[in-house]
Amino acid sequence: MRKCLFSILIFLPVLAMANVQLTISDGLDDEAVRAKIERDLSALLTEINDAQANGRALNLAAFRLTPSIQLSLSMLWENAPFVCTEETISERCITTGTGYQIRNIPLMMKPREDRSFNEQEYQEAVVSFDTRGNMESFYLSLSNNLYQAVIKSNKQITDLRRRQLILDYVEQFRTSYNTKDINFLEQVFSDDALIITGRVISRKKDNIALPDKIVYKKQSKQEYLTNLRRTFANNAYIRVTFDDIKVLRHPVNPHFYGVTLHQGYTSSRYHDEGYLFLLWDFTNENQPQIHVRTWQPDQLNGSRIPDDEIFSLNDFDI
Repeated sequence: MRKCLFSILIFLPVLAMANVQLTISDGLDDEAVRAKIERDLSALLTEINDAQANGRALNLAAFRLTPSIQLSLSMLWENAPFVCTEETISERCITTGTGYQIRNIPLMMKPREDRSFNEQEYQEAVVSFDTRGNMESFYLSLSNNLYQAVIKSNKQITDLRRRQLILDYVEQFRTSYNTKDINFLEQVFSDDALIITGRVISRKKDNIALPDKIVYKKQSKQEYLTNLRRTFANNAYIRVTFDDIKVLRHPVNPHFYGVTLHQGYTSSRYHDEGYLFLLWDFTNENQPQIHVRTWQPDQLNGSRIPDDEIFSLNDFDI
């Protein structure tokens, strides 16, 4: 009886939560742009809640969104429909190098009943706009504490802008796996990208068990993307989360940054946790590239792998 009552208490507010009103608390002085962002984002979140309540697809025709953001929203919705969990939202507007962002939009992911994971999961979204207030992107964000930790660790103004860009692209990178957006990954990996993937293997000698070890496999960009297309096709859903992040700028070349993340990966067929390292090149800020991607399990023989064995910026020559 207690379990049933608890389910009702968390379910009824979601059904009742249709209309959403977002207001910008500060950070944007242009009244016309401010009003447009508030109006358009409130309407989009209301449409998301209405579509979820009525079990239908998103109707984005009236929002005049670019094809890329329509596709991203539709793919995210297909992977796991969601609702905005607050009727009123007040958030600060963040100025970026190309426009504005609204962060910390509360969402509850609600996977379809035919999928093997059926728990609801809290996430937050970030929405970007151009300087005129036109919506440019909608994707799942890092948690606010991770975001702020990276932003506050900047050493100078230029580095702050770069750190905002890095976080923006890391969030897009994460969402691209959740939405199975192979096109974004095709663009963001450099043609000569090095992909390294580690896995734990068990060993025996003379029928005596030896300690497990991690073996690493190198792939080219095309080999990795070919395998990833197969993974996308064979899994009903993919969910990638990050719960820790470290950003280091190269000491000699200021355009290169190493980003180390602790990643959780769950699909309809597989689950793992480990460390993801990305070597980003921001020489062209409009089209940054990933030159190195590594993944390694975080556990070996029942213990967390030592910090000095986790791939980092120092492991690669630039």
